Amino acid sequence: MADLLSNLRPGEAWHGEGVLHLPGFADAAAMWAALSPVLEAAPFRHLITPGGKTMSVAMTNCGRVGWVSDRTGYRYDKRDPLSGKPWPDMPDALRYVAVRAAAAFGEADFDPDACLINCYEVGARLTPHQDRDENDLGQPVVSVSLGLPGRFVIGGPERAGPKQTVLLEHGDALVFGRSARLAYHGVLPVKAGDHPMIGARRISLTFRKAG
Repeated sequence: MADLLSNLRPGEAWHGEGVLHLPGFADAAAMWAALSPVLEAAPFRHLITPGGKTMSVAMTNCGRVGWVSDRTGYRYDKRDPLSGKPWPDMPDALRYVAVRAAAAFGEADFDPDACLINCYEVGARLTPHQDRDENDLGQPVVSVSLGLPGRFVIGGPERAGPKQTVLLEHGDALVFGRSARLAYHGVLPVKAGDHPMIGARRISLTFRKAG
């Protein structure tokens, strides 16, 4: 364990032991390189909510299952609805970062089978919500940020409760679970900018154990 975590920078935790921020945790260049073939096989798309609204955040997936939304509801599916093919395999370079981040959080047995990949153009946002479509809510959620900064907000189990904000920058990881697993969380509108690697957008990779 010491070898895996020896290069960690200090992070912050709040909500008891429920949230851990790991600044500069990931090798962002390696993650971006591993992500490129995934995006070729399963391009970003804007999903429709059950209520018929188009999400401002574009998304895709890799792994054994992927998260999808349409008028029939939110769910995980083994196939990309655009192509009818299985989602691309999760690259080892991505999985490794997620497993290391979960270990830093104290969850050494985390084995993600889904990676949700969100693309935020300038102005895109994610309204506060709970991640509760997974079968085992005892597993944490690991998020890694690339590109433009994102202002991540997280509160408690009630939508209207107070929330805290953390600035997630290129290469940062954030893990939440245990007491914060069903915390309402979201992303404020992404501010204008141009990242030298990713361009005028923010990309987040969110790893879950869905099955």
